[in-house]
Amino acid sequence: QVQLVESGGGLVQAGGSLRLSCAASGRTFRMGWFRQAPGKEREFVAGVNWSGGNTYYADSVKGRFTISRDNAKNTVYLQMNSLQPEDTAVYYCAAALRLSDGYAYWGQGTQVTVSS
Repeated sequence: QVQLVESGGGLVQAGGSLRLSCAASGRTFRMGWFRQAPGKEREFVAGVNWSGGNTYYADSVKGRFTISRDNAKNTVYLQMNSLQPEDTAVYYCAAALRLSDGYAYWGQGTQVTVSS
């Protein structure tokens, strides 16, 4: 079992930046960020493996968002630059504890709102 707590959401103007953080209560293998906009399904944003050496991004955020992790702090970050109104969503942190697992643990979500 692991608990995830996100922070760092807020309101920002288009073109601005935000950094989300997600603190896990224990060790994880893979961590990721997902988002859900009003009226839309939850979608994958970015993921990182345990070492931080392998990262994965949705096409919509490549070149603008960067995922990283600090295993000493059991924390994953999502640096979001050049934010656009279409990035507005609730952002969720997720974790998988083993290589063979899917994302089984989820945070409560943090709101990101980008104004035009």
